[in-house]
Amino acid sequence: MNQNTFNKIVGVVFLIVTIVHLIRVIQGWSIIIGGVSIPGYVSWLAVIVAGCLSYQGFVKKL
Repeated sequence: MNQNTFNKIVGVVFLIVTIVHLIRVIQGWSIIIGGVSIPGYVSWLAVIVAGCLSYQGFVKKL
């Protein structure tokens, strides 16, 4: 596997993570981990971080 293929795969994976977090925020899904409810702003932060990583995966040129 060359670097370009790897970057595209990483971009797709992080794009999927971004979409799932966006759907969570829009639909109002709750997440409870170990009895602790995770607030919605955590998903907004995840959208920003995963979106940036996805973007980097698609446009990274080596």
